[in-house]
This record gives sequence, structure tokens and C-alpha cells, in this order.
Amino acid sequence: MNKTIRRASVFTLLLVFALLVRATWVQFYKAEALADDKDNRRNAIETYAEPLGNIIVAGRSITGSAPTEGGDLAHKRTYENGELYAAVTGYASQAYAPTQLEGIYQDVLNGTDPRLKTVMDTITGTRAEPGNVVTTIDPDVQKAGFEALGDTKGAAVAIDPRTGEILAVVSTPSYDPTSLTDANTAGEAWEKLTGDPDKPLTNRALRQPLPPGSTFKLVVAAAALEDGLYGSVDERTDSPDPYTLPGTVTDLTNENPNAPCENATIRTALQYSCNNVFAKMAVDLGQDKVRAMAERFGFNDETQDVPVRAYTSVYPKDMNESSTALTGIGQFDVTATPLQMAMVSAALANGGELVSPHMVSRITDSGGDVLEDHTDADAKRIVSSGTAEQLQSAMQTVVEKGTGSNAQIPGATVGGKTGTAQHGEKNSKTPYAWFTSYAKSASSDREVAVAVIIEQSDAARSEVSGNGLAAPVAKAMMEAAIED
Repeated sequence: MNKTIRRASVFTLLLVFALLVRATWVQFYKAEALADDKDNRRNAIETYAEPLGNIIVAGRSITGSAPTEGGDLAHKRTYENGELYAAVTGYASQAYAPTQLEGIYQDVLNGTDPRLKTVMDTITGTRAEPGNVVTTIDPDVQKAGFEALGDTKGAAVAIDPRTGEILAVVSTPSYDPTSLTDANTAGEAWEKLTGDPDKPLTNRALRQPLPPGSTFKLVVAAAALEDGLYGSVDERTDSPDPYTLPGTVTDLTNENPNAPCENATIRTALQYSCNNVFAKMAVDLGQDKVRAMAERFGFNDETQDVPVRAYTSVYPKDMNESSTALTGIGQFDVTATPLQMAMVSAALANGGELVSPHMVSRITDSGGDVLEDHTDADAKRIVSSGTAEQLQSAMQTVVEKGTGSNAQIPGATVGGKTGTAQHGEKNSKTPYAWFTSYAKSASSDREVAVAVIIEQSDAARSEVSGNGLAAPVAKAMMEAAIED
């Protein structure tokens, strides 16, 4: 064999060896990564080869699967009342990554969760029968919130204070997840939804923190009572009206100039939503004590899962006294989701204990056997029962004869707090309208806590208020939750 042939042979063998090494590396070291790659079409083919498991509300499936015509994806996701439940389900799409419960529990719903496999599935190598996701959502409360919000841009959350069960998660404007399920038509729907300035794909209830305005005064009041700054909600505070922000010549005034806010009690200050009282209270407490109380309620928690990851509600750090005063009325850099403000009311309504909010009660296999059970949620004490009882009483005054009168429900005990938060530079845009509340039925043992934000409505700027816009939505949801 001459030298040229020998060299060519060695080079060829090296190429073959390199190919074998590469193939071995791909098969044994990269196989899992390639299998999990979102662009691997085999995953979509396998996922939609059979019908998916379902998301269940009050014993009824609100999702389904339908056969497709032609193509290699045999089935597609379907939704019943898609717009109504979009903030709960999210979407499962042949073209886009799943979201919300569809995304969190995709392995259960498509049958690839190893807990679903039977011995026969393992032997035959077949995919297991898919499981189901059973939610805590109450269809009546969900519908009441959705219809009450109507054409406004806003959101609402309802929680059972005793169990932590989330009874409703509503975000408007909504969208129909069905429009995104079919790969052949999803692209056009996606462009329309993502190009909509009202952002219907955004879950405003869980994932859009905004200034909570005067609803945050409940947190400041809780801090003052727990710290001993004031002994009761009926003790007069040291609160000049107007209150000059520390280090400035700016006077902080009240929406109602005739309200009895000078040195008002906490009860009166909540009833009339006195800015001077809570701004000075925040300064007297100091930012660290206010932040500590806010964090006990759930602010600054970056791992708040329900099980959807909620965006963090924020109480800021490293402020001067002027900024601390503004946080006392839920402004400056304070932000909160409706979920967070519902948690505040839920903890106070439950005697000072916050039960972890959750919207999934259990995960089951196809036969109904439970894989995960979330019905016994953790609880933690936020404030003493005495503080909770005092703030319940003050919140009832707000509804009975204060700024929250539109939330009154005959035959029920209702407490609440309104809020109107500034929006835009120098409050140049329409303010946000808030209402956070709780209701307890007089004829049954039913309770509920609700928080509502109206981000944008057709109301004139002068008519925007928590009582005028948000309280009626909360009332509708509370009535649906506590009715016999």
C-alpha cells in the first residue's frame, strides 16, 4: 500500500471515529435536551396524539380535546367559556408554550408525568392516561366578577379566608384561548392579541402590580396597632390637617376637605380615608416597621405561587421620610396585585391568620386517585386576633357609613376599604380605583375576601373612585360567594 492510500485510510478512519463519538454524545448526553427542546416537533406530535386531561371547576371540565382534520397533530385543545376562565386556565397551544395551569401541569395533562404510569405502561412503553387538575374556583363567583367588570380594564380576586381557596381570578379584557390552540390559525390570533394595547393576555389579577392607594392604609393601621403606637382604632391620633411632608413645604391634603381628619381615630381615618393620618403614622412608625408588616402580609415575596407564580407586590427600601409618608397612603413605589390586597382582607377577616391562597385543590389520575392534595393549606399568623377584630370593626364602619357604602349587602356583615391611586406623571392619567373587602353571611357559615382594581373605564375622571367603580364589582362577587 503506497503512502497516499495509507494517509487517506487513516484520515477516513479518523472521520468515522469522530462521527461515532459525535453520535454517541448526541444519543447519550444530549438526548434529553434535544427531546425537551421546544422546537422539537416530535414533542408536539406526542402531546397531541391523544386527548389531554382536563381542568375542572365545580366538578365540571372547562377544557376538552377535539380531533383535527389532517396533519400530524391528531388533537387540539378546546375550552368551554374560554374568556370567562382564561385567567385561570391559560392556554395549551400547538404553536406556543402553554401558560397558567395548562403550563404548570402540562405533564399531568398530557400523560407524561411519571406518577401516572402503570406497570403495563412501563412494560409496553406507552404513554399513560392523562390526569386532571381540580380547581377551587367557584363558577358563580367567577361569573359574577367577570360580568360586573364588563368592558372595563381591571381585575378581581376572591378568596375563602378560612381555607385559602381562591374562588375567582378575573382579568379584563379577556381572550378566548381556543383562538390559540390550532397551529394553522394561532399565528394570526397571536399577532392580534399581542398587538392589542389593552394587553388581554396579561393576567392583571396575579401578574400586574399597581399602586394600591388607600387600600394600603389597612397595612399601616395594622402596623400601628401591633407596634402599640396606638392602643385601639378609637384612640385619637396625633395628625395635623393638612400634614406637611417631612423635609418639604408640600402639604398633603384629603380628598374631602370637610372630613374630620385632624387628629382622627383610625376608625374615622379609614371611614373618610384621611391621607394626613396614615402619612404621618407611617413616618412615626418608620419605614422598617411598615415594611415588616407589609412583608408579613406577603409584600416583597418573590416566590408567591398559587400555583401560578404571582408577580411580587412591593414595599420599597431606603427612602427619606417624605417618601415614607407617601407609602403610608399606598403611593410612591408601593405596588400590589389584586391577589395581594385580597390576602390583606382575608387575613384580617380570619382573625389575623393568613391561609396560603391556592386555586388548585388536588391533582388526580384518570381514575380519580389523588396525586397531590392541597386542601389542607398552611396558615401563618399575621397580626393578633385583637388587632384583626379591631380592623374588622373599622372596615365595617367604612361600608356602613363611610367611603365604601356601595358594598353593603343585606343580611351580611361587610367590611372594606376603598382606594384611588395616582396614575402617570403628576397624576396626569386616569387614577386606578381599588376596593378590598370581606363579607360574612348572617344565615350561613360562608365567608369571602375580595379585592378589585379598575385600571381604566369609561367614567369621567371626576367620577373615578373605589366606591363608585370597584365596590359594586366586589359586592357582586361577595353576594355570589355567600348566598345560601
